[in-house]
Amino acid sequence: MAKTSTPKRNPPVQPNESTPGLNGAGLLYQGYVETSNVNVAEELVNMIQVQRAYEINSKAVSTTDQMLQKLTQL
Repeated sequence: MAKTSTPKRNPPVQPNESTPGLNGAGLLYQGYVETSNVNVAEELVNMIQVQRAYEINSKAVSTTDQMLQKLTQL
């Protein structure tokens, strides 16, 4: 019989427990709401750039496919 080995698993990650405001931990204030740390306008610009790059690459693949089809018909 062939011996199978099981992959080694990493130990579970233990949470870091600390007191707010000490050892680099953030502060907690009751009754306050944290604001978003994402710049929505910047992320929309990035998404548009990625979408355009995807469209260009998709068009390049389609054009290459058409060229190869015509080449094989010769």
